Amino acid sequence: MGSGTTDPSALMREFLREAGGCAVLDGGLATELEANGADLNDPLWSAKCLISSPHLIRKVHLDYLEAGANVLITASYQATIQGFQSKGISREESEDLLRKSVETACEARDVFQKEYSKHSHNVEDNETTYKQHPVLVAASIGSYGAFLADGSEYSGDYGEAVTLETLKDFHRRRLQVLADSGADLIAFETIPNKIEAQAYAELLEENNIKIPAWFSFNSKDGINVASGDSLIECASIANSCKRVVAVGINCTPPRFIHGLILSIQKVTDKPILVYPNSGERYDADKKEWVVSTGVSDEDFVSNVGVWREAGASLIGGCCRTTPNTIRAISRALHSGYDVPQTSVP
Repeated sequence: MGSGTTDPSALMREFLREAGGCAVLDGGLATELEANGADLNDPLWSAKCLISSPHLIRKVHLDYLEAGANVLITASYQATIQGFQSKGISREESEDLLRKSVETACEARDVFQKEYSKHSHNVEDNETTYKQHPVLVAASIGSYGAFLADGSEYSGDYGEAVTLETLKDFHRRRLQVLADSGADLIAFETIPNKIEAQAYAELLEENNIKIPAWFSFNSKDGINVASGDSLIECASIANSCKRVVAVGINCTPPRFIHGLILSIQKVTDKPILVYPNSGERYDADKKEWVVSTGVSDEDFVSNVGVWREAGASLIGGCCRTTPNTIRAISRALHSGYDVPQTSVP
């Protein structure tokens, strides 16, 4: 997805066509980093690994590509200049760490595609095979609540002191750095309220951001976004922003996804993306996941056909989903098509 066209939505349509009509997003990052030995007990969460162990982030990205993902979401969700500075890291170093999140994902893509092209030479019509696995790098921007690390990303309650301007000032520089870092698009994730969606839409326009973006909201009740604001109003803000090329839902229990897709469809013709969590609930006080209605990979994936039929064209997983989940989603969407394994450490 380059920036040389005036129609960002055409770029997304072309990407989806190359991906076979429906693209596979990656899955949970933090869970996998922990499974690979990272200690994420820190306000920076997965962004801590940008400082301490970027090789683990690269490995997890590769694991997801091998599982069939067409989109890698960078380890910048919790990476904010303000958060890094509170750890004594300079502004310049903080901006370098943001860039590093994109570079690490791009490195993983390069490694994977080299291996992939090697494999595809062994089959007839290798160009078609290669075309079937386009990969985009999406630079993640978490909400203001994610920076606060107090669970307010799951409530959207920022208090009256936080205005539209507060949010724009908070996000502006991070957005500019990530937009110029070599990513294909910006992923505004887990947006919990209408005011933050409005802030993002205005920043994209005012800062003349050259790459496209997606807006992804979260919901606790299957009707509204986390704050109680209307999902339809939030999706309408995304729909009216030219730089937004897809609208959807993440970090939401799988059982709500079908109804939320139908709601979003009422106000946009843009592609719809869904990457639910595993169905477990996050306890912000204890800072841990509580097994409640967690679903197995099989149950999660049994919904994929339903979501696709309802209108979703980018499907993946969020918190607590793994490469196994993504592999199963990829197989469900592109049955009979397997991704070769790379042998890179």
